[in-house]
Amino acid sequence: MKNLRVLGAAMIAGALALTAQPVLAQSGGKPAITSLDQALKAVREERRAVSAQNQEREKRFIAQRNEQQAELNRIRAEVKAAEAESGRLEKQRSDNERDLNDLKAQLADRQGEFGELFGAARAAAADLKEQLGESLVSAQYRGRGEPLGKIAQSQTLPTIEQLEGLWFTMLQEASEQAKVVKFESGVIGTDNKPEQRTVTRIGPFVAFSDGDYLTYGNNTLKFLARQPGGAANSAASDVENFSGEGFVRGVIDPSLGTLLGLSVETPTFRERVDQGGGIGYAIIVVALFGIIVAIYKWVTLSITAAKVQAQMKSDTASDGNPLGRVMQAYESNRGADIETLQLKLDDAVLKELPRLESGLTIVKVLAAVAPLMGLLGTVIGMIVTFQAITLFGTGDPKLMAGGISQALVTTVQGLVAAIPLLLLHTFAASAQRRVAQVLEEQSAGMVAEYAERGR
Repeated sequence: MKNLRVLGAAMIAGALALTAQPVLAQSGGKPAITSLDQALKAVREERRAVSAQNQEREKRFIAQRNEQQAELNRIRAEVKAAEAESGRLEKQRSDNERDLNDLKAQLADRQGEFGELFGAARAAAADLKEQLGESLVSAQYRGRGEPLGKIAQSQTLPTIEQLEGLWFTMLQEASEQAKVVKFESGVIGTDNKPEQRTVTRIGPFVAFSDGDYLTYGNNTLKFLARQPGGAANSAASDVENFSGEGFVRGVIDPSLGTLLGLSVETPTFRERVDQGGGIGYAIIVVALFGIIVAIYKWVTLSITAAKVQAQMKSDTASDGNPLGRVMQAYESNRGADIETLQLKLDDAVLKELPRLESGLTIVKVLAAVAPLMGLLGTVIGMIVTFQAITLFGTGDPKLMAGGISQALVTTVQGLVAAIPLLLLHTFAASAQRRVAQVLEEQSAGMVAEYAERGR
């Protein structure tokens, strides 16, 4: 048994020697372990080193754990302190609100009648500020609304200076409404560029420069997109250029700009005509053509009537007028019997009538066609209107305005075309009847004279 133990120890020592030798050789060239004691010693040293490392690691872990626990405790303490501070602040807020309500109640009690004054001042300042924002007087005195805005939005009683400013602004607005003044101001021109102009203002009603009317809004003066024209602009020029004593006629807008704005939106004559569409243009063409023909016939028939009247005073027949040609027919048939002469004169008169009546039928037809075309345009416009109602409903009247405008404008155009055509046709037809009556009377007189001579 003893021999076996010695043999086992030897084998372990040999194995450790074989194992440690290359390690030592690789780790730094230390002498190789050649005995079991050296191997045991090396194992013990390695175990001590590993144990020391493990102890160091354990110490660091414990230290870090302690630090984290301390940090956690610190954070918990801070949270607890914050919660306590939050509770304190919440209590303080409640106390402050209670104190504020008490102070407001005390303020209301101590203000007494001054509270009503405060409300009246705020309301008056707000109303006056809104009025000044649209007043033409503000174009001359700019920036008057800013102090009023401060009074209207103030949460405290107005000062004496603020109340005096409110009172002064009211008096200024009232006094300026009765004045006609000139002042220099920036005006937005037609090219949307500001320029310095001399502006004439008649109270809060109208303002104009160089005869053109201005509008005021958003603290800016600018020219109307379309001037009213005619007497209104002439009156504006007269007021601007007036420098003597007495009075001068002017035009004002009592609605403070509403009527001038409507005049801008009022369609011009050309726009009214365009609203009639194709039917409207056709009616205009028909009316112009008929009027030209009617005037031409009226003038020519009037000239012919004058020639016939001159021929009646002359015994010499002229072929330049209908009566002269009838007289020539009478002269060329003096030797015929009375029946033949009468037939010849009737034939001569009948030949003149188509010349006199030519063109009058066209005018009469056009006078009847024009209102029918207007009625056609009315029907088309109503069809367009009902189509718009079918597609979009009746919520927006502007969608129906086009069709209604066409319906009404074409009706007006048809009537306007028919009335002068009927009048001109009546005048021309009257002149034609007078000439025809003279021809018939003269031809009958010639036949009677010839019959008397034959007896």
